[in-house]
Amino acid sequence: MSLSVTAPPRLWTRNFSLYFTARTMSVVGDTMIPVAMAVAMLALGHGVSGVGYALGAWMGAFALFVVFGGVFADRFHPRPQMIGADAVRCLLQLSLAGYLWWGHPPLWFIVAGALLGGIATAMFQPGLSGLVPQVAADPQQANGVLRVSQGVATMAGPALAGVLVAVTSPATVFAVDAATFAISGICLVALRLPRFEADRSQSTLHNLRTGWDEFRSRSWLWAVILIWWVLGVFVWGPVTPLGAASIIEAHGKAAFGYAESAFGAGCVLGGLIAIRVRPARPLLAGGIAMLLFPAMPLAASLVPELPLLMLGYGISGLGWAFWGVQWATAVQTQIPADRLNRVTAYEIAGSILAVPFGQVIAGPASAVFGIHRLLMGGAVIGFGCAVALLVVRPVRRLALVKAA
Repeated sequence: MSLSVTAPPRLWTRNFSLYFTARTMSVVGDTMIPVAMAVAMLALGHGVSGVGYALGAWMGAFALFVVFGGVFADRFHPRPQMIGADAVRCLLQLSLAGYLWWGHPPLWFIVAGALLGGIATAMFQPGLSGLVPQVAADPQQANGVLRVSQGVATMAGPALAGVLVAVTSPATVFAVDAATFAISGICLVALRLPRFEADRSQSTLHNLRTGWDEFRSRSWLWAVILIWWVLGVFVWGPVTPLGAASIIEAHGKAAFGYAESAFGAGCVLGGLIAIRVRPARPLLAGGIAMLLFPAMPLAASLVPELPLLMLGYGISGLGWAFWGVQWATAVQTQIPADRLNRVTAYEIAGSILAVPFGQVIAGPASAVFGIHRLLMGGAVIGFGCAVALLVVRPVRRLALVKAA
């Protein structure tokens, strides 16, 4: 596996700066939600199962509707629906903050809000990938910078949420969260993009089929998604509700936010490395980095002293971020631009469709097997998924394609 190290060209234009800000603020908002939701649900007496139901509702709605979000983004333009999604998410977070300030919201209200938030995010997410080639000349460099910003946001969001829930209340976190979505929407409104010429002669069903044909014709693409199904059910789904319960019990409410922040710090380092290092076989290199990812469920299972806990989360974030840059760049450079949003939607839906199932069963499964035992099992399975990325031939042999 050959590596090349190159000096990145100038990246920062007005459009990219606005897009960068919008995406960073959106990630800050998204990463604050699990911490606030976990603390709020536990404080309201809904337990680990309540956390799983709320997060599962959000993720399930997202997974079911994201394919339609990709079709609409290709058929019209991603920016208007992303702006609308930010507006909806802002209002939802404000309503939840208000209810928490002035009352005791029932479980159904929180789950219903999570469902609507998941649908709104499904309209927002596909356009993120499609806009990168429109605002940046070098997708690899842009994805690396964005992964660094995502790491910083993933570090800042949970840390801010952890501090706010410790000194104020979850309601304050949801109010601040609403502000992040408002800023994101304003930045997207300010973008100056070329006129979007789309072929609207075909039906939505035909566009769905076209996106599916593009998706299934690439064995490297659907092979990764199959691996991600296993990862979603046994690792990504349970790790937040189970990790929250484990860490909060051992070290208090703020510690969970600090652990998530350490994961973000690792993402920063992984993104910085990915900006400079361009493997000839990106998914092979990403798969090697993913061998570090199981450190997160392992640390949540063992719950060592806070510095070691944060180190485990940080190591995991490094591997996850490096993989993420290689994966995003492969998708953006291998898929035709006029079908990228649809294929990205199938890729996102496939990647996370199993996550809500894992979130929902986390509570009942923990009652049978125990929280720490499930997290340890997740670490073992996560390592196996990383090995699978290295074993599957179309994945490890996919070659780097330079952007046009």
